[in-house]
Order: sequence, then C-alpha cells, then structure tokens
Amino acid sequence: MTHLPPVLSEPDLKQEKGFFQVPPLRIATLSIHSSPLGELGTEETGGMSVYVRELSRELGRSGQSVDIYTCADGGRDASELLLSENVRLIHLDIGYQGRLTKNILPGRLPEVFQSLATYIESNGLRYDLIHSHYWLSGQVGSLAQDRWDTPHVAMFHTTGVAKRVACSREREPFQRLIAERRLAQVSDRILAATEKERDLLRKYYGVAARKIGMVPCGVNLERFRPVAGALARREMGIRDDRFVVLYVGRFAPVKGLDRLIAAAAHLRSYRELTLLIIGGDGFQTQGAAELRRLAKRASIEDIVKFQGRVEHDLLPLYYSAADVLVVPSYYESFGLVALESLACGTPVIATPVGAMETLIREGETGLLLDNPSPRSLASAIERFMLNPPKVATCRDRIRASVLNYDWQKIASSVMQEYRTALQFRSPRNERTRAQGVCSW
Repeated sequence: MTHLPPVLSEPDLKQEKGFFQVPPLRIATLSIHSSPLGELGTEETGGMSVYVRELSRELGRSGQSVDIYTCADGGRDASELLLSENVRLIHLDIGYQGRLTKNILPGRLPEVFQSLATYIESNGLRYDLIHSHYWLSGQVGSLAQDRWDTPHVAMFHTTGVAKRVACSREREPFQRLIAERRLAQVSDRILAATEKERDLLRKYYGVAARKIGMVPCGVNLERFRPVAGALARREMGIRDDRFVVLYVGRFAPVKGLDRLIAAAAHLRSYRELTLLIIGGDGFQTQGAAELRRLAKRASIEDIVKFQGRVEHDLLPLYYSAADVLVVPSYYESFGLVALESLACGTPVIATPVGAMETLIREGETGLLLDNPSPRSLASAIERFMLNPPKVATCRDRIRASVLNYDWQKIASSVMQEYRTALQFRSPRNERTRAQGVCSW
C-alpha cells in the first residue's frame, strides 16, 4: 500500500537564534518531450504533463521558483511564458524543422542540453536543484547535474522494462533500458509514485532502497469535484437512460483498450450500454482506426462512442456523467485518471496496476479485477449495471476517499524529497564512476 509521507508544515522553520524561514528553492524542471500545455490524451501528452503542471503550480504557491524546460510546442505563443505564480515555461529551440517526438529526441539530446546550457548561462541563472521527468529529460538532467554540480532528482513516470514485461506489443528501445539503468545509478534521488514502481526500480535497475523517495500523484480537488449527474449528462448530450462506461487516456497498446472493447462485446445484449472513449491523436490516426475496426468486428459500433480529445477543464463533466470509469491497462506507473474520477465521486473498475490497489476500496469506491481478461472485465461492468449504487449517497463518500491526495500535500512531500537530495547528494567522483559510457 502506498502511504503519503508526513506533510511538512508551511512555512518550514528552522531553529537558530530564534526562527526564520528557509530560503525558497530555485528549481529547474525538465519535461523535454511533453509540455504541461500539451493536448492531453495524445501520444506525447498524458498524466505526466498534468503532474508537472500541478506540482509546479503548488511549489510556486509555496514560494519556490520553478522554471519548466521543454522542447514540445504545446500551443505556446512565446519562448517564455508565465504559467502561474513563480512558475515559467521555457521552450528550448534546437532548430529542428518538424514535430519533436519521443522517437526523434534520443538522437537530439546533445543539442537539447546545449540549448539548455546556453539559455541558463546567458541569463546568469543558478538552480538549487534539477527535477527531471521521464528518461529523455533524465539524460539531459544528468549532464546538467555534472556541468553545474547541482543535485538531480529523477522521476521516470514509466520504465521501459516494466512496459516490456507487462505488454509484449510495447517495443521500447534497448537504448531506453540502458539509459534508465544508468540514470538510476547517477541521480541523487529518484521519486516513485507507488510501492510497485519502487520495487521495479530495485529489481531491474538495482537501485538502493534508501535512494528512492515515495510520493504519490495528486489531484486538483478544486477542478475535480462531483457535478449533478443529470446536469452533466445534459451538458454532454447523453440520455438519462444510458449506462455510461468511460475510458480516458492515450491509445497506446499498454492502456488495454483492446480488452475493454472485447469486454463491451460480451455486453452487447444490453442496449442501454454506452462505452465512451476519450483521448487519442484524432480520428484519422492508426490507433483510432484500429480501435474502430475492433468495434466493428465485434458488432458494437452502436455502443462505442469515440469522443476524441477533451479539454482538461471539461473532464469533471464526463466523469460525473459516467456510471463508472474503467482503467483496463496492462501497466500504469500510477493511474491518474482513476484519482480524478474518484474525486468526482465516480467509481472505478481497474486492473491491479499502478496505485489501483491503494486507491480503490473494493465494493465501496470500485472494483479490482483479479483476472484482467475481457470476460472478467465484462462481468465487473455487468455487476454495476445490475446493481447500480445509490449515487446521491455515495458520490461524497467516494470523493472523501481521495481527499488526502490534494496537490498541496503532495507538493509538501516532494519538498521533503528535495531537501533529502540536497542533504545526501552523491559526490561528483562517485557519479563519474557510475556514469560509464554516455548512452546516446
């Protein structure tokens, strides 16, 4: 079970001839392949972008100074943008003509680091700490760690080896596995969102337990809150007599949409069923076309509704309009959409991935699948259809189960991890021995 670390009181005070406030930190956040302003649900933008945006916002509110560096366009209209109090988004231009994807970036990381170094040095900046997100950012962060002798906190969000083990159709490059193992050794501290993720890092990458800090993902409780179901359905144009099963996320193989559609095929005799799918890069993409073919072969085109991308601010309406959210994934590092759904008072059916075993209270806030087969998933959905919960009395109870995941509390726990990294950082000579040959 994932537990929240003790929350620091703010402001954090230190005794020395009376009390004074610890000076705020200046933090360089690296989110190279994905922008916090990116379109959620698309191939390059998912829960990690939400994590970076929300964590940075709370750190800024607490007085920390955060600069987020990215190569993703994310709808920007300037190279520098003030996102929120004390938080800037800075676009690193490497002169590449085209869209920089996760497949292209590995060969361009030296240029990314040079762009970062040029910006930092030309503006006379100095950071107390580097926080990198995903293995691509981690490699840039590792170079920055050595160049400026600055503590480096890494968060993988997903690991290549875990995706390979969980889903054979995920073809993660061997280069990624090498890079992640190296980063696990040279980073000053690694953040994991669940005990499962911590155990994977120890098992496959040989990370010492003392080096891993555990802090779960958070949820914006101001944005994600219950909306009256009838109102939400009117806004979304959903009939009151429909039983709505909701999916929110990317269309990657590891997300398990294939078995969700297969599960819906077992339920096609229920004419009131609607499977509402949110996410993807557009209706013309290969992933969307394959899912439509699966629905057609299963004769459930009238049940499955592809909604496409939805603005993040509108998601509470969809969560509230749904009878249940389904997380059918083969692998999740956490599973942020489940947390958002529960905050809106909507129960969750999920495979035992990420933080699901912690977030879901069996029979109270949702169901966990012991056997994640399509038939088992269909049976769980059918159980909700035949015995619907009394929504008016349970929405508040479901929401109450995740109130401890407020981003303010998560940010305070992350600050503790930052201070641990600053206190117990690795000497440069030890990092050099672990560094080995550069993986790019």
